[in-house]
Amino acid sequence: MGRSGRAGGPSVVGGRPLIITEDPVLLDDLLRLCAAAGAEPHVHHAVPGPDPADGARVEGAGWESAPLVLVGDDAARRVRGAPRRDGVFLVGRELDDPLVWQRALEIGAEEVLRLPDAEGRLVDRIADVVEGAGRPALAVGVIGGSGGAGASTLACALALRAARAGERTILIDGDPLGGGMDVLLGGESAVGLRWPDFAGSRGRVGARALAESLPELHALRVLSWDRGDRVVVPPAAMRSVVAAARRRGGVVVVDLPRRVDEAVAEVLAQLDLVLMVVPGELRSVAAAGRVAAGVRMAARDVRVVVRGRGPGGLDPEAVAGLLGAPLAGEVPVEVGLPGRVAEGEPPGAQGRGALARFCDGFWQRVLGSAQGVTA
Repeated sequence: MGRSGRAGGPSVVGGRPLIITEDPVLLDDLLRLCAAAGAEPHVHHAVPGPDPADGARVEGAGWESAPLVLVGDDAARRVRGAPRRDGVFLVGRELDDPLVWQRALEIGAEEVLRLPDAEGRLVDRIADVVEGAGRPALAVGVIGGSGGAGASTLACALALRAARAGERTILIDGDPLGGGMDVLLGGESAVGLRWPDFAGSRGRVGARALAESLPELHALRVLSWDRGDRVVVPPAAMRSVVAAARRRGGVVVVDLPRRVDEAVAEVLAQLDLVLMVVPGELRSVAAAGRVAAGVRMAARDVRVVVRGRGPGGLDPEAVAGLLGAPLAGEVPVEVGLPGRVAEGEPPGAQGRGALARFCDGFWQRVLGSAQGVTA
């Protein structure tokens, strides 16, 4: 016989974790952690049987159908012999017994979690189930190699083209001194939260709650700065917010400042790739070299986008070679773009323009190759 442990908070159909334990102290801890993650678990003393086809048992309560299984160390022997599956964790308070790893192997557990040390990690895993977290978003940062390189313009256009291609998209303004991505999109008065509202965030931020709280402009969600004086968000808040945006799936585009401080480093560490925008002339390349050195300390993949090429300028391959980074492509100067932006048309809105064509080609290559860039 099993009993349902009601932890409170919202539940997701088919998204309820399964707890197997007879230890009342451990059960109380696991119910508390489920409550913190907003999950309502099923609780059993042993492996439940298969979910009956007639639906007599609550959906997701079976061993094979539950999205996450938390097995108390006291119940490991009773679970032995159950069908192997992903998402099984062996949990206990006193796991110093060297045989605990053998028990974990016997039940096919992914990991052994010792409470209270692993409470934060366990809450994250449970919350992933509640949110229906699937493949994380492809996260792309855009940074200017020199002043006036056009990084914000490219970031805005990338986000806009991804949204128009049907991708769930969040555009994050990581540069407090950049003038505001909401302004670039013509939505400075749009209702929704801005960065200062998240400055006190600690721990996990809900992915769905984040997206729903942000202004929606041109079919994408935008996290920008307000018109106030705050220009600093603590690194922990930056980390939590960007992590939540990634868990939502789809595409995340971050407009980055050229100065890499602790908060920006937290963002860079979560990006799949960084596009460095560099004008095709020698002085800009020299400046970009210094920016690249700071970015590479935290970013895993940095690529060069050459923006325009004047008379006697460097060709894109030469720019990428001088910076020692792969070439992501060239964006020619688009005649009339500054004027259209000044009149309220967001960058990339015209699908026939050079900027839009670059962005569309970029997403086709990156999203079409192995479902994105490996994180």
